Amino acid sequence: MSKAKQKIVKMKLWKTEQDIQPLEGGITNQNFLVTDQGQKYFVRVGEDIPEHGVMRFNELAASRAAFAAGISPEVIHAEAGIMVLQYIDAKPLTADDIQQADKLPEIIQLIHRCHQRMPHTLRGPALVFWVFQVLRDYSQTLNANKSPWLVNLRVLMPLAEQLEKDVGDIQLVFGHNDLLAANFMDDGERLWLIDWDYAGFNSPLFDLGGLASNNDFSTELEMEMFQLYYSKTPDAALLKKYSAMKCASLLRETMWSMVSEIHSNIEFDFHSYTKNNLLQFQQAMQQHQKQYHA
Repeated sequence: MSKAKQKIVKMKLWKTEQDIQPLEGGITNQNFLVTDQGQKYFVRVGEDIPEHGVMRFNELAASRAAFAAGISPEVIHAEAGIMVLQYIDAKPLTADDIQQADKLPEIIQLIHRCHQRMPHTLRGPALVFWVFQVLRDYSQTLNANKSPWLVNLRVLMPLAEQLEKDVGDIQLVFGHNDLLAANFMDDGERLWLIDWDYAGFNSPLFDLGGLASNNDFSTELEMEMFQLYYSKTPDAALLKKYSAMKCASLLRETMWSMVSEIHSNIEFDFHSYTKNNLLQFQQAMQQHQKQYHA
């Protein structure tokens, strides 16, 4: 029996012998479907991951706040390294799903509720997720571990400094900060937003940029996203900030994967993931420089 399953079995929450089934997905934790007396639960097992800024106290507080804000399933129970949530019979979205015109309004509504409502439902201290500080810390981690990607950092980190200047002053909201398609769940009646590992105060442009870059938005779809979120067409200054933050979100995903190549024990092809995201970042950065620094 794996260590994760052993932890689940030892929990005092259960009333009978449980049926524990591993679930696919999740590359910062292990996920399980647990059935106890006919009741299903979703169980996440994972310790703090300091090299990624993942603090489980913060994830737990954000998960509870997200439930109170009507965004995520309820947290039923929590212990050190384990969180038990209400099970929802729902399927994760794909990038193709998110690109559908009928899905985007509800997705933006969830994101807006996260940004505006969760500061009022959050209890206790909260983290700040400033992507450029994340990138600086990743750079130090990669240097300390003599990563094979060090030669790339000589180019990437000056670009990150340029992007931070281009973002400039920000509006501060409470962000999800990891808007992969699979973190949106569809139960047939409504959408849910899950997985709050990286939650924290941030610019709304990071979530919007991440949503667009993670899900291959066209320019037309980006404009629709802006219209839905801001209820107006963005001006040139906001578009420059957004372009820079979208590039930063791609660079963060790239360097997250570089660090994961060193530190993660989860079976996943991080090297290929790094290369794919690096290519996407380079393409987005070329476009940004052509448009705003030509």
